[in-house]
Amino acid sequence: MSAMLEKDSAIAAEDVGAVMARLGRSARQAARAMAQASTSVKNAALQAMAEAIETDCDTILAANALDMEAANKAGNTPAFLDRLKLDESRVAAMAEGVREVAALADPVGSVIAEWDRPNGLHIARVRTPLGVIGIIFESRPNVSADAGALCLKAGNVAILRGGSDSWHSVRAIHACLARGLVSAGLPTEAIQIVPTTDRAAVGEMLAGLRGNLDVIVPRGGRSLVERVQTEARVPVFAHLEGVCHVYVDASAEVEMAVDITVNSKMRRTGICGSAETLLVDRAAKDTHLLPILVALAKTGCTIRATDEVRALYPVAKPATEEDWPMEYLAPIIAVKLVDGVDEAIEHIETWGSHHTEAVVAENEMVVEKFFEGIDSAILLHNASTQYADGGEFGMGAEIGIATGKMHARGPVGVEQLTSFNYRVRGNGQTRP
Repeated sequence: MSAMLEKDSAIAAEDVGAVMARLGRSARQAARAMAQASTSVKNAALQAMAEAIETDCDTILAANALDMEAANKAGNTPAFLDRLKLDESRVAAMAEGVREVAALADPVGSVIAEWDRPNGLHIARVRTPLGVIGIIFESRPNVSADAGALCLKAGNVAILRGGSDSWHSVRAIHACLARGLVSAGLPTEAIQIVPTTDRAAVGEMLAGLRGNLDVIVPRGGRSLVERVQTEARVPVFAHLEGVCHVYVDASAEVEMAVDITVNSKMRRTGICGSAETLLVDRAAKDTHLLPILVALAKTGCTIRATDEVRALYPVAKPATEEDWPMEYLAPIIAVKLVDGVDEAIEHIETWGSHHTEAVVAENEMVVEKFFEGIDSAILLHNASTQYADGGEFGMGAEIGIATGKMHARGPVGVEQLTSFNYRVRGNGQTRP
């Protein structure tokens, strides 16, 4: 942690507000250049970033080892450590994610819609960059590469504020991103990192960096997201929690229901797309319930269930009302029997976080009712909730998942990181 202490000591000699204001001004200046950068230049930068990440794999892993050592000593949870940890495969996936972003179509300048007016005016709605995007995140160092790449592809500038837990990892990754910018002739200010762990820096970002920050994306725990949503004076793309559900209908194929439920919960328990509640059609309790619960238990999942479920599966722990809105981020799942899709919808709408829900069913009427009755950002049919991911949607990496209803919803990819303007072409028209 010595590098962190040295950096914070240096900044202590200068007001954090002044440091952040200067960072905001330089970001705004870089944003003007980025808005005009060609697709080929942006892609060249992204390809160079991916190569740098691969070349510096050992350096990145050494930096991550320092962060992991500190996190272990601090007694962090297994889910936290899993989010923080990097290995060769995760570094390789990070580089591949950057390349996937390079392969995406450039949204900037694309025409969303166009039409002609009776007076001869031609009007087009055209995608434009958002400008300067602040990303405040905890523990996941790969966010720095994902966010930096996506912001760049959409012609934006990124200001990255990682937590103290990933300090060394983020800086090692950022060094690779900076090299990619330089190699393509883009300003290094296009992807910046906040040079201090002082919490006052977050406050400056939430205040908008004196008018120089356009959007904030928080990636972290509930306390971080709540603070951002409460205090931010600029728009926020975020989700507070990922209380995701799997509903298994009586029409579902048993083997498919087992596979989807186990994958939804246990593939990676510490991500926001992990299922936290299993709802099973009461009409399927004698055919579907036990195979699913036995399979979950074999993978090490703790099951918390209603008395009705425990009567059929006594080893389950009792569930209370506190379990239904709980985001465990751990190998724990809450289980309940419901009277078909209508009660499943009622439960999800009452206790869910509007993130991701899955229905396992062969009855198309059940599926359509599920899709139409639930107001969540992502709805899946016969697929794992772990597909709640921008990369899996073909959007390249994602900067996060938003559950709000304005502008961006679901995975936030390159298109969601753009705004638009109207471009009106005439031939001398004046308004009477």
